[in-house]
Amino acid sequence: MNLETFHLFLWIMSGIALVVFVSLYFVKAGYGIFRTPSWGFSINNKVAWMLMESPVFVVMLVLWACSGVGFALPQFLFFLLFQLHYFQRSFVFPFLLKGKSRMPVAIMAMGIVFNVLNGLMQGGGLFFFSHLAPADMGGSYFLKPHAVAGLLLFFVGMAVNLHSDHVIRHLRKPGDTRHYLPGKGLYRYVTSANYFGELMEWTGFAVLTASPAAWVFVWWTAANLVPRADAIHRRYREEFGDEAVGKRKRIIPFIY
Repeated sequence: MNLETFHLFLWIMSGIALVVFVSLYFVKAGYGIFRTPSWGFSINNKVAWMLMESPVFVVMLVLWACSGVGFALPQFLFFLLFQLHYFQRSFVFPFLLKGKSRMPVAIMAMGIVFNVLNGLMQGGGLFFFSHLAPADMGGSYFLKPHAVAGLLLFFVGMAVNLHSDHVIRHLRKPGDTRHYLPGKGLYRYVTSANYFGELMEWTGFAVLTASPAAWVFVWWTAANLVPRADAIHRRYREEFGDEAVGKRKRIIPFIY
């Protein structure tokens, strides 16, 4: 693959994300609270999450190993940050899940395909078609204003995401199957605080790396999570009432 083909790949992925964004306002992805038998055969949620998220971790690891970048900064730190998120998402998060929820194999398969493609996008953008100039190489890169801002956004977003997941996991006591409206942390301002944290995290990564591929990933993150946040918001209003949900937004505090 040459640079021109890689850029075409990014444009195609961006176009598919637009289709996904629009479609998800009409079709609710059938996992979590929206899982229905119509989505077909399902497997254990923990296994599904691990199988779905781990391919991008493996793809990035292989591309980094084959790229020759080694431990050179700033790319090596970019790689570590990306892998930090997906190590937690692939090998920690699934085993923290409670209950006996299941995920449709169709949803898992779509997630696997996207994660492989995203690994190719991010690995290509960071290791093989890097936009970095010689002057950008080295640890001094992280003293630049955009890098400092990106790192701050990344880690704040990660903290919000992890805390919000913690809140969700502890809404119910063992054996309880009822639904509850989360109200701690940023859930006081949005009904999908975990999604807000993830969106902030990858926006920070894109600001930090200034990689076109990373910005395509931000667009994909929004295309997946913004419509789902809208669906969750509507579900909460139906289930708990407008008064309980109050003035909380869907995913971005005070905005949407």
